[in-house]
Amino acid sequence: MQYTTRAGALAAFGAFLCWGLFGLYFKALGDLPAAEVLAHRVLGGALFALLVQAILGRMEEVRPILTDRSVALRLGASALAVAVNWGLFVWAVAHGRALEASLGYYIFPLVSVLLGRVVLSEQLTGRQMAAIAVVTVGVGWQVSHGAGVPWVALGLAFSFGLYGLLRKTIAVPALAGLLVETAWLIPLAVLYLLWQGGGEAPAAGTGTIALLALAGPVTAVPLALFAYGARRLKLSTLGLMMYMNPTVQMLVAVFVLGETFTSAHAVTFGAIWCGVALYAWPAKAMPSTLDGRE
Repeated sequence: MQYTTRAGALAAFGAFLCWGLFGLYFKALGDLPAAEVLAHRVLGGALFALLVQAILGRMEEVRPILTDRSVALRLGASALAVAVNWGLFVWAVAHGRALEASLGYYIFPLVSVLLGRVVLSEQLTGRQMAAIAVVTVGVGWQVSHGAGVPWVALGLAFSFGLYGLLRKTIAVPALAGLLVETAWLIPLAVLYLLWQGGGEAPAAGTGTIALLALAGPVTAVPLALFAYGARRLKLSTLGLMMYMNPTVQMLVAVFVLGETFTSAHAVTFGAIWCGVALYAWPAKAMPSTLDGRE
């Protein structure tokens, strides 16, 4: 169990690092409509997952999913949740709101912990609850000192929180589940591109087309890693690990994309990392962490 937990943590770490760097990729595609980029993410992700599944000789993993109506429908629900998340993030980066997007992923772990406690009855120690309270203060400060209701941030937080909960409770292989999820979204992606006459990508430069060609692995790899980690970690642990993603996003937004880092961001950043340190500090009173039963 300890090996399984460690593997899940490494997979989640890889997913969050990839997502943290996504702002660079989608900023480079900022001249295209967000819906068109989303359509290419869906199609590319589905194709990549299908190819990898076939190369690994694991296509038989898909059949039980398709024949189980309940599992297939729940993956359809998770597909809608992640599509909303993808679309909002692409739009936010293209419109100079990468910092607000990073705030959304700071809020997400709170949503994840809440869902884990309410839906899955996961238990938190007093020290963990204090850590969540510190993080909540930091996020609340950012919201109260921001420019109105951060609807992009809230949309990202709740859509991905719902996605994490659904994937936590659907016992399917990570890549096979991703293949079915993207398959649910293919009709919508194709209809959109047909409605737009193929979209703006065909008239774009070779650099843009090359970037779109990477949409498959860029989409599928971190999502598969996340799904793998979600099945092997407590939802509350997964949620707090997620703070790596918005931290990298924030650094990219400020130092690469040139967005303004305010004093409110500084307070939020400091409070969040204090909370993460408090949560992660080793303690003998937490045997589930020591013996790998987490």
